[in-house]
Amino acid sequence: MAPWSGHGGAAAAAVALVSWLCLAAVGGVGAIGANWGTQASHPLPPDTVVQMLKDNGFQKVKLFDAEEGTMNALKKSGLEVMVGIPNDMLLTMATNMKAAEKWVDRNVSNFLNDGVDIRYVAVGNEPFLETYNGSFLQTTFPAIRNIQSALIKAGLGNRVKVTCPLNADVYQSSTTKPSDGDFRTDIHELMLNIVKFLSDNAGAFTVNIYPFISLYSDPDFPVDYAFFEGASSPIIDGSTTYTNMFDANYDTLIWALKKNGFGNLPVIVGEIGWPTDGDMNANAQLAQRFNQGFMTHIATGRGTPMRPGPVDAYLFSLIDEDQKSIQPGNFERHWGIFTYDGLPKYQLNFGTANSRGLVRAKNVKYLEKKWCVLKPTVSLSDSRLADSVSYACSRADCTSLGYRTSCGMLDIRGNVSYAFNSFYQINDQDDVACGFNNLAITTGQDPSTGTCRFGIMIEVDSAFSWKLQWFRSDFLLMLLLVLLQLCLALS
Repeated sequence: MAPWSGHGGAAAAAVALVSWLCLAAVGGVGAIGANWGTQASHPLPPDTVVQMLKDNGFQKVKLFDAEEGTMNALKKSGLEVMVGIPNDMLLTMATNMKAAEKWVDRNVSNFLNDGVDIRYVAVGNEPFLETYNGSFLQTTFPAIRNIQSALIKAGLGNRVKVTCPLNADVYQSSTTKPSDGDFRTDIHELMLNIVKFLSDNAGAFTVNIYPFISLYSDPDFPVDYAFFEGASSPIIDGSTTYTNMFDANYDTLIWALKKNGFGNLPVIVGEIGWPTDGDMNANAQLAQRFNQGFMTHIATGRGTPMRPGPVDAYLFSLIDEDQKSIQPGNFERHWGIFTYDGLPKYQLNFGTANSRGLVRAKNVKYLEKKWCVLKPTVSLSDSRLADSVSYACSRADCTSLGYRTSCGMLDIRGNVSYAFNSFYQINDQDDVACGFNNLAITTGQDPSTGTCRFGIMIEVDSAFSWKLQWFRSDFLLMLLLVLLQLCLALS
């Protein structure tokens, strides 16, 4: 994901679940998928993730690359796969047909032959975001064409389709009404070329829709409109009333397609979800409310006013990723419905195999039960604290600290300890990583409190993580610089 784009009680929950089960049985619901991102310092083993996907009733998965370990784990899994080509590869795919053919051979043909059920190749990921300042405007469409040509040459043109996940900012409405929707003026011609190409080659338009981002970006955005229980100020568009942002945003796209002659092009919701931390509106309660509301909403099989029928969608995302860029906001590392170690953050019923709720990852191995915290004897006025915390947070993950976040209730000592422990865990509990100029100490007593979890890192296959290798080399470099300064001072 990139930047843009009332509970009824037990009886209501029971009704929703029964509806899910009944509709799923008669095929009224489109298969639900999940986005599987791997920007984590300590990712769960691919085999563990695939089993988790299956245990929770997911029928398809969307990837952002074609990493070999991930693809191997998906062999004969029964999961439909959308494999991705990152934006940094678009130039190569656009300008080198042989490279495109080689990519398809290695990442599509090869794995199809080994039992990976690849259905789509996602060329790029939100390449036309306005924040990219046009970086991929010249390469995205040529890359799409070349990958399609490579699929045809490989004899896969009728089996694997191309698509391009786009942010909802590629279209807009001149008013608030979906019927006034059209593609963005600065990329209008380009979008029509891409849409026509997808239509001619039986592809699909993939869009990422995020009501949370609208709420995050606009303090005046009506909160209830982001959810699915009905809005106090709905949008009236002719004879149609829109009570939630998803329907209105989705139909703005349908109107844009329709008025340009492609009203029947299939649409996939490539990403939709709600984060659980890193912002005042990002928490487990609101995430559960949104995701369950979305699932129940599409369970009816009615679709949206402009596009009746099952909705094809991938939840964003499966697991938290502690290495994602936080430029859009601290919430970026907290989109998962599962924590980094595969624990469900809240209950979510899909009405399929997981009708009892989310199933945690199996056979996860942890490091020792120990944490790194601020020494009780250290004074908060110690001049070394600020730099130590800054160092830890810049190299670990402190996005759960802040106003109305999961660890927002911590006092100053708690904040410092959280930062130290995050750095310590991300570096595999190495003693060197709990030094901080003798300000920190390890403890066997869990400092977690309330909603604030001081995590213990999971084991990884390698002897020590790449982060620790980097940390040690960085530490040695600093040491060498200090020695050099001493030598110069003594000379």
